[in-house]
Amino acid sequence: MISVLVAAVGVLGTALGAGLTAVIAARAENRRQAALEREQVRKELVQKDNQVLKLRVEHFRWRRERRQAAYLDFLQALAAADRANQQEFRTLKAATPPEPFAVDRIAEIRSLFKHAEQVGDLVLLEGPDQVAAATQELVLQFSLLVQAVRDFAEAHAGSAEDLHMRQQTIEGIGERYLAARLELLRAARIALDEIIDLR
Repeated sequence: MISVLVAAVGVLGTALGAGLTAVIAARAENRRQAALEREQVRKELVQKDNQVLKLRVEHFRWRRERRQAAYLDFLQALAAADRANQQEFRTLKAATPPEPFAVDRIAEIRSLFKHAEQVGDLVLLEGPDQVAAATQELVLQFSLLVQAVRDFAEAHAGSAEDLHMRQQTIEGIGERYLAARLELLRAARIALDEIIDLR
């Protein structure tokens, strides 16, 4: 009877051991599967993050190239208008009053300025805010300069007595225009040198 009892305890111990081993093995397999699933999810997230990062870098590069082109187009258009305006001013300063009012030259300056303003709209759109504000200030200063040269041309045609004072006014506005141009260039450089935030 003892041998049967020992045998029963042995069988029971073996059965319990086998059951416990099966439970432990099942739990270990579940943990391993869970770890594999977590690793797969992590890999997918890393891959997705890398794709998003690549898209952000590409978008940033595209944006910087568009900004640079817009800034350059605007500055070139404004430079063309400025050259025409300066030429008219130099011509008037060198002439003895009364110099006839040059309607065609003034209209050409106005047309070049309007074109520069239109190109400047793209700069305002591309931004950033500091560049847009500097662009608006530059356009304002150039507008004042164009108007001052036009007024000078009209005064010159009428042999006005205050031509020297008007010349000084134009030169003062010209200095403010140049300062605004430098401010735009500074803001544009900062915008183009901006480093992408990869977060």
